[in-house]
Amino acid sequence: MPAVAPSEFPPPFDSNDVIGPPTDAPEDRIEVGVAIVGGGPAGLACANKVLQLLEDEPELTEKLGEVPVAVIEKGKVAGAHLLSGANMKPSAMEELFPDLPKEEWPVYQEVTKDAVYLLTSKAALPLKPMPPNFKNHGNYVTSVSKLARFLAEKAEEAGAYILSETAATKLLVEDRIVKGVRSGDRGRGREGQELANFEPGSDVVAKATVLAEGTVGHLTYAAYDYFDMHGADPMRWELGVKEVWEVKEPLDRVIHTMGWPLRKSPRFNEFGGSFIYPMGEDKICIGLVAGLDYTDATFSVHDALQLLKTHPFIKKLIDGGKRVAWGAKTIPSGGYFAMPKRLAVPGMMIAGDAASMVNVPTLKGVHYAMHAGMYAAEAIVESLKQDVDSVNFEAYDDKVRNSLIEKEIKQSRNMRQPFSKGFFVGGAIVSAMTVTKGAFPGGHWKQEHDSEVEMDIGRAGDTYPKADNELTFNKLDSVFLSGNATRDDAPNHVRVQTHVPREIAQTWVSMCPAQVYEIPEDQLESGAAEVDVHVTASNCVQCGAITAKGGRLTLPEGGDGPLYQET
Repeated sequence: MPAVAPSEFPPPFDSNDVIGPPTDAPEDRIEVGVAIVGGGPAGLACANKVLQLLEDEPELTEKLGEVPVAVIEKGKVAGAHLLSGANMKPSAMEELFPDLPKEEWPVYQEVTKDAVYLLTSKAALPLKPMPPNFKNHGNYVTSVSKLARFLAEKAEEAGAYILSETAATKLLVEDRIVKGVRSGDRGRGREGQELANFEPGSDVVAKATVLAEGTVGHLTYAAYDYFDMHGADPMRWELGVKEVWEVKEPLDRVIHTMGWPLRKSPRFNEFGGSFIYPMGEDKICIGLVAGLDYTDATFSVHDALQLLKTHPFIKKLIDGGKRVAWGAKTIPSGGYFAMPKRLAVPGMMIAGDAASMVNVPTLKGVHYAMHAGMYAAEAIVESLKQDVDSVNFEAYDDKVRNSLIEKEIKQSRNMRQPFSKGFFVGGAIVSAMTVTKGAFPGGHWKQEHDSEVEMDIGRAGDTYPKADNELTFNKLDSVFLSGNATRDDAPNHVRVQTHVPREIAQTWVSMCPAQVYEIPEDQLESGAAEVDVHVTASNCVQCGAITAKGGRLTLPEGGDGPLYQET
């Protein structure tokens, strides 16, 4: 069967449907000073910084109303939907909390040792000298979900309102000025009908709105369409699947691997690697990240991670241990050229992952998100000081463009693209780019959207191990470990075409780490060229991969989805 691109089967979704004017009567609207969408590092750093800057501005604080800062978070708590490695550079925490001892940070430990290995199917070959982009000395191993809980607690202590279990489903725009967001309805059935516990959403209007939605921004990408904010290249992503293990022996270093189980040939285009980080004396995390521009419809990051754990080098690290957490999340990998051409429009700013503020070669983004959130806070307070009704936040653009965010991401602007030429050729080109800080080879290496990559039925799926429930695990058991408690009769928030070529359906089935998509067994057995796609949306952990590969993830009811603790 010929290869086919998911982009040829676009999802039934229109960005215009999630943008519009306020609909509640003025007296029924919830008024806040600053509305921040997303309780992650960017949004919560913004909330904390706004309130720090307002400490000596009682008159301005009063003008912002009874709720000067509201953080609208769709998870059960801040951090519930967050997952990362993560090795965090300390600069943002030091700036946001200069008087807070590092012993009180929500981190596991400072990184003092690093190692990078090239894996074959049996051996682990140490890379010496270590590639400079993998050096993490002086950084801190953290859980981004724990970091968010910490930042939320600090923000609440300072006076912010954390509106958890609240999905921001519509961007309120009037006369091309962003006025706030609308929260989603609660208590609807599978077909959208009102149940006995139905509660309608509300218009949340604000003097300033900050979209800090994370890797796959529901309102952010709609705003890109509406305000023509798209960058030079389309957004693209990688998918990471992570496990936390209780282990008998502590790990004394941060480890990254390249090579196996990803295939090196350019025809497969399997770009990525693994990370293994210490989490104190009795836990480690193991994760595998792979770009979503691969070509084999049977490739699965979750199952490739299970295969990775069978490697003698990896297996030894978790021997006798117990898996205690699991999760999955996309990572923006479009880099500099995928950043929006502007970060602010009247009434609104965008910060963090949804603005492609991730440096893929160095595996860093948490501190960028926090710095961006702080820049947004500064721009808000500066603007409101001049005029409390101002909607002009262009200073935010200038702050980001003149910061380490832009400088460092620009240096790595072409370092993702060469790996389409294969592991070894791509690695050689990127080495030259690393040494010259992006100057050579220079220019603009174009990249396409992940959904435009043609897919065919390959053989990756034949190599994956069956779950033994000790070392390797299936997808459904892993979803249970994520704390996902979405009710079975909730409305479907995943937008895909449900009758597509088998190559597309198989891509979604294999790609999804949570077993959301299935092809009917009789159609698989008959070898049908076109098949149906059954969607079990209640399994979804909102990783966002479907948005990269031809569908569209929208927002479920507030509070649905995973409840990550240490991811």
